[in-house]
Amino acid sequence: MKKVIIIHCWEGYPEYCWYPYVREKLEGYGFHVSVPAFPHTKLPQLNQWLDMLRDVVGVPHEEIILVGHSIGAVTIVRYLEKLMEGQKIGGAVLVAGFTDDLGYKELANFFVEPMDLSAAKRYSKGFVAIHSDNDPYVSLKYGDIFRDQLGAELIIKHAMKHFSGSADTEGSCIELPDVVEAVMKFSARDRIKEVR
Repeated sequence: MKKVIIIHCWEGYPEYCWYPYVREKLEGYGFHVSVPAFPHTKLPQLNQWLDMLRDVVGVPHEEIILVGHSIGAVTIVRYLEKLMEGQKIGGAVLVAGFTDDLGYKELANFFVEPMDLSAAKRYSKGFVAIHSDNDPYVSLKYGDIFRDQLGAELIIKHAMKHFSGSADTEGSCIELPDVVEAVMKFSARDRIKEVR
């Protein structure tokens, strides 16, 4: 069974914004979906988030698809950078991801070393980067970086801000079908290869 792991954003949690929607939709298609609560979400630490992601993934393989939101997307890239030859996941969906600390000292520990996108690219069968044209925190330039350096399919949504917000707050992003579609594309691509 294909496994999807959603890595939430800074100050996020498993029931936040669009995560329950994506989980419900993908489970309906037969995926096993996990949305773990990462530690110290108000002051995230890369080493702790990587340790937890490694625990949740277990042995990386091509039946695993990772979905990350904001700092969760950064965590995915950092995880992939450190995989070993012969290890590969089935795909990664990066929602509002970025490649530097955006000026937030709370996120600086994720960027002590420059990101190695070429290393990360080797260990995933594909990438989709989803960005908003009015994100108040993450410039569209990061989508261009992921497209150019990871070979990501770039999806730009109109007026979706940072794809955030709690379910009971007006204007929150509580549905994000593009994530479901991206995961389904990764899965369909693998099924086509199996038939061949």
